[in-house]
Amino acid sequence: MSIEQPDCKTKSCFYTTFAQPFQPMKPRVILDDRKFKLTLQRLCHQLVENHKDFANTVLIGVQPRGPFLSNRLRAYLQEIVPGLVLPHGNLDITFYRDDFRSGKGHLSPNNTSIEFSVEHKRVILVDDVLYTGRTIRAAMDALLDFGRPETVELVVLIDRRFSRELPIHPDYVGKTIDSIESERIRVEWKDIDGQDKVWLEEHRTD
Repeated sequence: MSIEQPDCKTKSCFYTTFAQPFQPMKPRVILDDRKFKLTLQRLCHQLVENHKDFANTVLIGVQPRGPFLSNRLRAYLQEIVPGLVLPHGNLDITFYRDDFRSGKGHLSPNNTSIEFSVEHKRVILVDDVLYTGRTIRAAMDALLDFGRPETVELVVLIDRRFSRELPIHPDYVGKTIDSIESERIRVEWKDIDGQDKVWLEEHRTD
């Protein structure tokens, strides 16, 4: 007895489909240069709406990638708000992470540059991608070394909302991405990469 094979010209061919080798996901652009710029400008207008003249407000980028976003936001804010005075700094969280004693490789701290107290200030923390939330938890611990803020808000360019391990949520979001663990977000900055662009790509561990 013979089994009739499906006609692949007119039907979905089961045999052909499952015989194909695995094809890795091709990188996909989430934000191109134009959308990137519009997203940053929108974030700035949202900040202006809530902070008005930014009196008693400071802007802090979380190392290592947050300062790229905070620098760009500050530049746009200075265009929107004439005469804006907005204290700005960078915060390293290397030794505040809950995994820094795990022995996983050599730790290379980044620069912390905060030339002011955050005591009773309205702090705007800035990072490029919010993933598990552990970086921001560490940033909040590190921030207390510079005083006790009145409030702390979080700005992120990309929020991977289904990957959270801690109950931390951003106040201002450029774009929300629903991605799986085997994928990663790559943010390129014109300052160091030659272009402003956000990619969704396969996360390779080899």
